[in-house]
Amino acid sequence: MIAARTQRRLAAILAADIAGYSRMMGADEAGTLAALRDVWAQHFNPAVAEHRGRIVKMMGDGALVEFASAVDAVECGLAVQAAMARLNDARVGEELIEMRIGINLGDIVIEGDDIFGDGVNIAARLESQAPRNGILIADAVHAQVRGKVAQVFADAGALDLKNIAIPVRAWRWGGNGLDAPIVAEAANDGPSIAVLPFANMSGDPEQEYFSDGISEDIITDLSKVPGLMVIARNSSFAYKGKSPDIRVVGRDLGVSSVLEGSIRRAGNRVRITAQLIDTKNGAHLWAERYDRDLTDIFAVQDEVTLQIVAALRITLTPKDLQIFHMRRSANVEAHDTLLRSREMSMRMLRNEFTGKDAIEQVIAVQARAVALDPNFGGAYAALAFSYITEFQNNWAGIPDALALAAHNADLAVEKDPTSAFCWMASAMVKINQGDLFGARASAETSLRYSPNHGAAHGAMGQIEIYLGNPQAAMLYIDRAIRLDPAFAQQFIHFRGMAYLIARDYAAATRAFRERIRLSPKTDLSRALLAASLGHLGETDAAHAVWAELMAINPAYSPTYHLGRIPFQNPQDRENILAGLVKSGLAISGLAISGLAS
Repeated sequence: MIAARTQRRLAAILAADIAGYSRMMGADEAGTLAALRDVWAQHFNPAVAEHRGRIVKMMGDGALVEFASAVDAVECGLAVQAAMARLNDARVGEELIEMRIGINLGDIVIEGDDIFGDGVNIAARLESQAPRNGILIADAVHAQVRGKVAQVFADAGALDLKNIAIPVRAWRWGGNGLDAPIVAEAANDGPSIAVLPFANMSGDPEQEYFSDGISEDIITDLSKVPGLMVIARNSSFAYKGKSPDIRVVGRDLGVSSVLEGSIRRAGNRVRITAQLIDTKNGAHLWAERYDRDLTDIFAVQDEVTLQIVAALRITLTPKDLQIFHMRRSANVEAHDTLLRSREMSMRMLRNEFTGKDAIEQVIAVQARAVALDPNFGGAYAALAFSYITEFQNNWAGIPDALALAAHNADLAVEKDPTSAFCWMASAMVKINQGDLFGARASAETSLRYSPNHGAAHGAMGQIEIYLGNPQAAMLYIDRAIRLDPAFAQQFIHFRGMAYLIARDYAAATRAFRERIRLSPKTDLSRALLAASLGHLGETDAAHAVWAELMAINPAYSPTYHLGRIPFQNPQDRENILAGLVKSGLAISGLAISGLAS
């Protein structure tokens, strides 16, 4: 008698479970069971069906699912966690339901409707080590999905998994560290640091701008240090007002060290405490307290930065030190005024402070900083950015806003030619002027003086897209996400544009959908998503997206919006408009010279 041959196949396996299930059952068995039935029926199972998965088994608090594609498995996991986030947002006053997901790609053994083997075992072990509200995937899965899904995963290293003989390299996404579960992909960057916003201990909320400004200045100084990877302000400040576990911060931001501290300002005296912490074990690498006159604030910042560099065993050359010491205004009042304007500008960026009065107030404060120190390059650069904001929004009706932005950007680089911030102002002005090669030169100069400038990497990605170089753009966009993961929603938009310019409409669709999930009020991402769907022939989906866009901005005009984007090759703009035509949308004024392939 011939023995039956074992059936095997390669598959992507997703294992999921509910964290803290036993404790929840002990506290409220009936309520927990009812809530989990809703999770599986309303949130988990529909996502599996949408992404062509097969549920192998359900286990009360967990599930095992098989997919033919690693991309489908990961996109399903992301969709499930997005659904869980929405569910938890609605559970006001109730305990959160937190899911962990592990995904592996490997050989499985089939017995009836069940599956077995190391491929399944590794998925289950990854799930047990996944972060709450997050996903842990094997290296084999990451190799298949990198660049094909909108999210990026952080390198979790080689993990020792229970009953698995060989360590498994894994990649991590999400978790409880940031409000938005965006994680930068952690390469082998060498020494790396995040500077958390220093706590304002002055007892006066009005001094918040000062503690935030000093924290940002330290980030700027550290970003000049060659060989040190520094997380951008947006992502570091996601922890403002919180008391996070430093080890969690390290995992979320992919850094080996974190600087935290406090600032107390009283009259002309300032006290700063700072401590540098190893994120692997929580050990203090360096700590110091400074009691100084306010006029010594710049010397204190220099000392803090150099002490951190020494603690991280980074050697600065004489040339590095020369660039490092060429810095901001020596006028304390001018510097303080600029810090106030920064806080106002950040509120504007968060849409908390907008319109005619807002932009006029910011410009007035920045103009005062210039008046206090006419050689203050950073103040001119700040003015340039404000005039760019006015040019893009036309809040105050300033007719020559772009010309004023250009004038101030030129003065900024003249006054401080080694400032990455000043060169970034120049780059953004040139982008808006349509001078892409000039913009590229300015952005490259910004990166030469600050290799960790996330916004400059993002600007380079944007410039390369407009120049028609999507592959080059992706390298800069990935680096921008690495440096500023909390601002990834904007960079993901540009990733979608790069895919669209490269004519990879499926990947563009995934990226724009993710950007919309993270930034629901966006109109341009919806317009570009509709164009991508048009090229894919998904006309019903394109119409649904366009209806959302019209509800957000009934006056939206794709020809006007796209007409302001300085594509070097007009065919790239024509191809986007062609996608809208193919979608069958009735858009007033939509006309193109010819349909692009």
